[in-house]
Amino acid sequence: MIRCPEEATVNSLKLVLALLDEAYEKKTWHGPNLKQSLKGVSAVQAAWRPGPGRHNIWEVALHAAYWKYAVRRRMEGGKRGSFTLNGSNFFPRPEPGKLNERAWSADKKLLEREHRALHGAAAKLLRTAGAGKAMRQLYGVAFHDIYHAGQIRLLRRLMER
Repeated sequence: MIRCPEEATVNSLKLVLALLDEAYEKKTWHGPNLKQSLKGVSAVQAAWRPGPGRHNIWEVALHAAYWKYAVRRRMEGGKRGSFTLNGSNFFPRPEPGKLNERAWSADKKLLEREHRALHGAAAKLLRTAGAGKAMRQLYGVAFHDIYHAGQIRLLRRLMER
């Protein structure tokens, strides 16, 4: 078994916050993170579907916002059903009559707010004895963001065909 020297240890609490940030918005080595994958996507592009019954970029972005909210709600002991939008998981987009840049921008801002709220709640909780319980969900959110960043990049490529 290979042993790492003491100085190579990692503060897992700082690491999980760094993972959240890298998966959402910080510079990465692996390609676009979630926020970068949405950069330059218009409302029309965000609404494009690869086939009937398939999710579009807009819906994937709101799905990511919802799960950031859901993990934060669990960490804070919040009330179920308190998400800004009615429903859960996936939200049909665009709403009828709202295929426009203003509506798309508002939903991207919702994703941003949910990321900031989760990060703040995580930073606070990670300083307490309950930190260990939340760690798995927090790195799960980071993996979820990266997964959907890749999915969005794929949808953008398919759109070009």
